[in-house]
Amino acid sequence: MSDYLVRAIAANAQIRAFAVGTKDIVETARAAHNTSPVVTAALGRLLTAGTMMGSMLKGEKDILTLQVNGSGPMQGMTVTADSKGRVKGYAKVPDVVIPANSKGKLDVAGVVGLGVLSVIKDMGLKDPYVGQVALQTSEIAEDLTYYFATSEQVPSSVGLGVLMDKENNTVKQAGGFIIQLMPFASESVITKLEENLSSVNSVTKMFEDGNTPEQILEILLDGFDIEITDKSPVEFYCNCTKDRVEKALISIGKKDLQELIDEGKEIEMNCHFCNTNYVFSVDELKDILKKVKR
Repeated sequence: MSDYLVRAIAANAQIRAFAVGTKDIVETARAAHNTSPVVTAALGRLLTAGTMMGSMLKGEKDILTLQVNGSGPMQGMTVTADSKGRVKGYAKVPDVVIPANSKGKLDVAGVVGLGVLSVIKDMGLKDPYVGQVALQTSEIAEDLTYYFATSEQVPSSVGLGVLMDKENNTVKQAGGFIIQLMPFASESVITKLEENLSSVNSVTKMFEDGNTPEQILEILLDGFDIEITDKSPVEFYCNCTKDRVEKALISIGKKDLQELIDEGKEIEMNCHFCNTNYVFSVDELKDILKKVKR
């Protein structure tokens, strides 16, 4: 498998950990939306986080949505994921180009700006769970670390990275990890884990050095007994179809549909998540009108 996620426990289940390679996912998103390098980096980080957080969902039909709304030129981005390792996402303004940051790297914080991170979990209940936090650094990983600590009361360390190939602007490396402490974690485990994490270089450097997700967890959890509990493929996947878009057209009602038909032109509908366009001819619109009950 190309992109895949591993789950593990360590230190007698005092730690749970996730690591994922998402190079193909992020490259698929880049190609679909024609994102600039800095937007690819921002969206790629959120897609990577969504992949891991989606895998934390219990139910088959549970859906996770991550939304970042910011004051930066990208304006915001949205990612949704399920428990089966399927993820999709888009940026509001995909083609933003801004100068590098003070370290000479892609300025994700600058393109995101100040704003809010929302985590929405639809688990089939009457109302979805919604957690919101102010962006702390707008680098995404630190913002999610803060979210886990404040909204879910789970001490966590989140690492996310996207490395671009400067020659052709494709994705060279992408992936991430989430390490979480259980409530019964001992002080010695916490201290050792903090030491390990403080010595870690960037996520993309670990992938560039040839490490797999399993090996990245071994580096992060050095000195602990690790048990890999699951390994599963992950992918960029959009469930849009022409039939689903047709249902959306039905929902706008007879009056608006008739107006579209009266214009006498075919219409084009776009899926935000995968940027696929669906064209409906006037005759198709007339057929859809027959299905409308109001």
